[in-house]
Amino acid sequence: MSLFVIADLHLPLGNNKPMDIFSGWDNYVERLENNWRSAVAESDTVVIPGDISWAMKLEESDKDFAFLHSLPGTKVIMKGNHDYWWTTMNKMESFLLDRGYSSIKIVHNNCYAYFDHAICGSRGWINEKGEQADKKVLLREAQRLSVSIECALKQNLKPIVFLHYPPVYKGDRNEEMLAVLKKYDIKQCFYGHIHGSGAKFAVNGEYDGINYRLIASDYLQFAPLCIDEFVHIDNLEKQVWNL
Repeated sequence: MSLFVIADLHLPLGNNKPMDIFSGWDNYVERLENNWRSAVAESDTVVIPGDISWAMKLEESDKDFAFLHSLPGTKVIMKGNHDYWWTTMNKMESFLLDRGYSSIKIVHNNCYAYFDHAICGSRGWINEKGEQADKKVLLREAQRLSVSIECALKQNLKPIVFLHYPPVYKGDRNEEMLAVLKKYDIKQCFYGHIHGSGAKFAVNGEYDGINYRLIASDYLQFAPLCIDEFVHIDNLEKQVWNL
C-alpha cells in the first residue's frame, strides 16, 4: 500500500480540448495511463489536487471519470481552477455513486484518512504579482484548508496538505494560506498548477520550515509520484478510515 500524487491531468475525453498543442504534452493521456498502470497497484491511493477534467458541466465529465475509475487504486480528488464541472458535494457524490465510480473520493471541506495520516487540502488561490487576487476567495480557501486540517485533527490523524495553487511562487507569498500551514505546523505540502518553463520558479524543497513539492503532471512526465518517503506511516495495521 503506497501513496501517490499527481495534479493537472486535464483529461479531454468528454470535452475535445486536448493539451497536445503544448510542448511536452504529446500523447499525454496514453502516457499517463501507461505510467499509472506500471506504478500504481489496486491497494494504493493516488491524490489528484485539481485540474482533473476539461468538462464544463458535471455530466460532460463522465468519460473522464470512467477513465479515471478504470485505473488502479483509490483516487482522492480536489478542485483546481479549471474544474468548471465542479459543483456541490451532494451532486458530485451522487454522480459518482450512480455511475459506480466507487474508487473516486472527494476532499472538499473534509479530509480523507490514510492510515494514521489524513489527506487534507483545498484549491488555494492566486499569489502571483500582476494577477488580481480576490481577497474574499483567498480567505474562503484558507478557511477550507483549516476545516480540512481540523477534520484530521479531530480524528487524531496527522494532516498532509495538498493544494492546487502553490502558496509560494516566484518569491510571491500567499500569506492567507501560509498562515494556515504555520498555525497547524504542517511539514509537507504538495501542489500543482505550474506548467512548462514556469517550473523553474517553483519551490521544490524546504521553505520557511515546510517542504514543498511541485506535482503537476507535465513536471512529473505524466507519472504518479510515490510519496511514501515523505509520509512516515506509524501504524500500518490501522484500517483506512473513509469519510
